[in-house]
Amino acid sequence: MEDTCMLALMLAAATATTAQTVPTQYEAGHFYATPQTTGGQSLHLLVDTGGGGAAGMYWITAGTASRLHLKAGPCAEDASIKVAPSPSFKSGAGLPVPQGACGGSVMINEVPHEKAGEDGQVGASYLGTRVWTFDYPAQRLVAEGDHWTPAAGAHRTPLGFRHEAGEPALYFPRIVVQVDGQPVDFLLDTGATAHPTAEAKRIAGTETVHGFGVTSYITTSMLDRWHAAHPDWRVVTQGDDLFGPSHVMRLIEVPKLVIAGWTVGPVWFTERPDKNFRQFMAQMMDKPPEGAIGGNVFDHFRMTLDYPRATAWFDCARGCTSAAAP
Repeated sequence: MEDTCMLALMLAAATATTAQTVPTQYEAGHFYATPQTTGGQSLHLLVDTGGGGAAGMYWITAGTASRLHLKAGPCAEDASIKVAPSPSFKSGAGLPVPQGACGGSVMINEVPHEKAGEDGQVGASYLGTRVWTFDYPAQRLVAEGDHWTPAAGAHRTPLGFRHEAGEPALYFPRIVVQVDGQPVDFLLDTGATAHPTAEAKRIAGTETVHGFGVTSYITTSMLDRWHAAHPDWRVVTQGDDLFGPSHVMRLIEVPKLVIAGWTVGPVWFTERPDKNFRQFMAQMMDKPPEGAIGGNVFDHFRMTLDYPRATAWFDCARGCTSAAAP
């Protein structure tokens, strides 16, 4: 009996997952994973909780796969998914091996117009298999180990995921945030991107790198509702031109909001068409969202996303107060 117990403990220790700090570059509120291959190549992958992938994999562009000399082919379990062997990374400078039906592979994405310096994305499918800490003040990303525990002062809040047959089918996290005293469903989106106009940068003070920064999104209908109820909330009519000069979107400033029991504010939201969330994202989430909460809110926190337990933990680092406090 003692030998059996000792063997079980040894096997558990051998298979335990340890914490791994992911090499990253932090750019105006965005985390980019920058793993280094054993061949001396570097990748630049946006870490985006609202981003894509499949079967537990992150994705890289076809051009990146070619640069790394990775041979692409169909996934053995799903021929519709194009994959390649996961790159071999230097010790302490890589990403955890993908877990899923396609084994330790990476997804190959045939991007029509690849952007220079952008090699792919660490998205929802890959993130959804683990526990991750986004430490915004320290600009550090950690894939947590089996023995992670929340900080004593952290606040817990549930995450919603779409399920099929009782199991999570997709890992686009829904979080409920209180705005103007009302609960609003949002996509939790570390990749929410802003491209503020010169006027918006002057008024909102959005930090950018090469013109891009982070924001939170709100549907046109909800923005109109907020503006009608609170005409004193500041609005920048020509606020964001991410979609080009002919599709400039508005910004609205919300004085404060409550997330996971913490009050933060003011927070600027960027307008997005209703269909982006109520139709497109609604297909992949358990409830239709009204927008997305992004890095301009997360900047206040050390945020841990425990995907297996459908839970987020927010540990206040700066500029937030407990909602229960006067």
